[in-house]
Amino acid sequence: MRTLLFLLTAMAVIGSGFWAYRENYATQAELDRVQALQQEIGAARERLAILRAEWAYLNRPDRLRDLADLNFARLGLLPLRADQFGRVDQVAFPMPEKIDISEPIDVTSAGADE
Repeated sequence: MRTLLFLLTAMAVIGSGFWAYRENYATQAELDRVQALQQEIGAARERLAILRAEWAYLNRPDRLRDLADLNFARLGLLPLRADQFGRVDQVAFPMPEKIDISEPIDVTSAGADE
């Protein structure tokens, strides 16, 4: 009986060692994956910062004004006038949908103490 107990204990120790070994390698693989994802996120943020800087550079008002003046006739642009702008009260906003309440429900707190 004692030998059986020793064998079972030894098998349990070997099994837990095998499990710990496997978990260690799985954890290391996940840590490597997290590090790769963090590097990828950093690279994407860097690309995004560059794109934002390029967008700001290309949309400078003086550059756009010069481009509009340069291509005014070819694009068929018309000069802006004050009467081309409207007021807020001239905008036709959609009316909110009306809810038909044909059967009202009485709501009371009577009997709530029970």
